[in-house]
Amino acid sequence: MPAVNNSTSARLQQARGGFLASGLGIALFSSAVFGISGSFGKALLETGWSPGAAVTARLTGAALILAVPAIPALRGRWHQLRDNWLTIVLFGLIGVAACQLFYFNAVARLSVGVALLLEYLAPVLIVLWLWAASRRRPSALTFAGTLLSLGGLVLVLDLTGAIRIDLVGVLWGMAAAVCLAIYFFITAKENDTLPPLVLASGGLMVGAAVMWLAAATGLLPMAFSTADTRLGPWVTPWWVSVAGLVVLATVLAYVSGIMAARALGSKVASFVSLTEVLFAVLWAWLLLGELPGPIQLLGGVLIVGGVVLVRLDELRRAAPGQASPLEHANDVEPVP
Repeated sequence: MPAVNNSTSARLQQARGGFLASGLGIALFSSAVFGISGSFGKALLETGWSPGAAVTARLTGAALILAVPAIPALRGRWHQLRDNWLTIVLFGLIGVAACQLFYFNAVARLSVGVALLLEYLAPVLIVLWLWAASRRRPSALTFAGTLLSLGGLVLVLDLTGAIRIDLVGVLWGMAAAVCLAIYFFITAKENDTLPPLVLASGGLMVGAAVMWLAAATGLLPMAFSTADTRLGPWVTPWWVSVAGLVVLATVLAYVSGIMAARALGSKVASFVSLTEVLFAVLWAWLLLGELPGPIQLLGGVLIVGGVVLVRLDELRRAAPGQASPLEHANDVEPVP
């Protein structure tokens, strides 16, 4: 009998290991397709699209596609929308519409890698905000991570002047970081009564509706173009970049991100999501010919390293069974 139990235990351990391994692959795939959004977006911007138009097309297409699985998931449970309407609205306004619009405005003026690195300062902004609000100094590990990321920011901005940085683009990137930080606080209060796929679909619908409303009232400039886009050595029709932005960088990115979070847990998935920065730089190099300078790449390493330290301390200090804002927010990743 013990031999049978040992054999069963071994098979369970093997199955669990395979499940985690497949989850890690899915998480890396999610980061890879999330990271390509900046390249597709910039390819459109360079042909005359406005940031608002690119974001609106992305949100509208993704919302329509994700509504197909989301509606059946709500069958018999439509009250979940009523009970969580505020979370969905705030998620759509800040975590989707504003965050993406600010990021695409930054991409229009900066390289994709630099824009995304600025946005990924969000965890550091959260630390600084909590420090100011509570007037309690963070732990040594969080403090070290914050200083490391701020030092990386100085290098990314290349204040020595070797590479000219657009100040307006930097402000847009920091605005995206602020929206991402607010997003973390919003989703930290989200309960388990709303499936992640429904939250993602609902947020995209709200974000798309807001963008169309802003365009209709003249608050948001909309400029579209049917000119061909250039992606690496290929010249493609405009709809190829739009389809890539919608299907790859949004729909598949969201679905695979949710699958990864369920397979690995939000803690591990949150760390793997940091590879999105590396994938974004790689895609921008392959498809746009963009590559940050050596000093900026070093700054990017410091920013990512600082965020890793902050998250390590966040997860270490979290009480058992109680998710922290940064940990819980990664159950559904924001679209960069």
